[in-house]
Amino acid sequence: MKVALLSREYPPEIYGGAGVHVEYLARELSRQVELGVYCFGADRKASEVQGSYKSWSALDGAAPELAALRTLSIDLAMAKDVAGSELVHTHTWYANFAGHLAKLMYGIPHVMTSHSLEPLRPWKAEQLGGGYAISSFSERTSIEAADAVIAVSSGMKKDILKAYPGVDPSRVHIIYNGIDLEEYQRDNGTDVLSKLGIDPAHPYVVFVGRVTRQKGIVHLLEAARHIDKNVRIVLCAGEPDTADLKTEVEALVQSIETERGGLHWIQKMMPRPQLIQVLSHARAFVCPSIYEPFGIVNLEAMACGAPVVASAVGGIPEVVEDGKTGYLVSFEPDGTPMGGPKDREAFARALATRINELCADETLARQMGAAGRKRVEDHFAWSTIARQTARLYERLCAKKA
Repeated sequence: MKVALLSREYPPEIYGGAGVHVEYLARELSRQVELGVYCFGADRKASEVQGSYKSWSALDGAAPELAALRTLSIDLAMAKDVAGSELVHTHTWYANFAGHLAKLMYGIPHVMTSHSLEPLRPWKAEQLGGGYAISSFSERTSIEAADAVIAVSSGMKKDILKAYPGVDPSRVHIIYNGIDLEEYQRDNGTDVLSKLGIDPAHPYVVFVGRVTRQKGIVHLLEAARHIDKNVRIVLCAGEPDTADLKTEVEALVQSIETERGGLHWIQKMMPRPQLIQVLSHARAFVCPSIYEPFGIVNLEAMACGAPVVASAVGGIPEVVEDGKTGYLVSFEPDGTPMGGPKDREAFARALATRINELCADETLARQMGAAGRKRVEDHFAWSTIARQTARLYERLCAKKA
């Protein structure tokens, strides 16, 4: 079976969970199907990459809506190049429309994995301007016509059917994200911590994620005021999505540094081996997301033996077992476009309470960390996810035959 896998992200250009998903899924799928990868960006040397694309230069410009048009220009080129494939599988709105066009042109099944939903990310209008209407159009058109939609959690399936009631529930299939259990495991070394200026003798908690509304870094910073001052807070977070968010986060960081100190902000994407060591020695990993269809970063932390304190949104409760592998913190949205918690102070205090519990009890933290490692071993291996995906391909191609 000849399958075209379409994605914005592919190694070495990866910046989020969807890119991590595509990287490892492609590796496992290539053992089961004839796989060709088509992605955005610079040329790749990997043999499976059949095409890598840059946008039309005529669309260059600083206006935020032009970013969406540049995406569509790449989608057109991708759709042309996947001719001869028996099935096309796309990831995120960046590639969904290319898969939809390929389905129309070549009469092949289109599978799309839904890592997030544009209607549930209204804050993207801050980032994309009018381009948000284009990203929403691309996703809606594709998801309503796709032969199969993969939801990365049962929570995500519910969100898909609510956001897009025209989608037949029988076309939505739940296949979880996975984790490389050999790569992600506890690293007892401390050389990386020393270089970063992190003292493992002091308990610390870690946040890893983009500086975006979705990931809730602002809410962790608000919680920092209630976290024991002996606990260090390590933020592995790069450049904010917008200038306004950058100003907000920098002001909060400065305020926290003045009030309590102990804040360590690593403003770059860390190589995986370094991140694994940071996770391995953390007393807890914190995921304060306000929207998270799955949360692959929680798997990464659990695989390294770190207990997780996370907001109980989206697919996170399917990953983190409350009271066993960490703690879930109740999250009630405020109903605004930015999607924050209804009671910001209460949410911040609840996050801090759970963080303080784990930081005060090393034995409990280790027990929960060990339980988290076992959970990912039992349920989230990439080989299992790839087999489920390949079987879905086979069923769809058999219907077309």
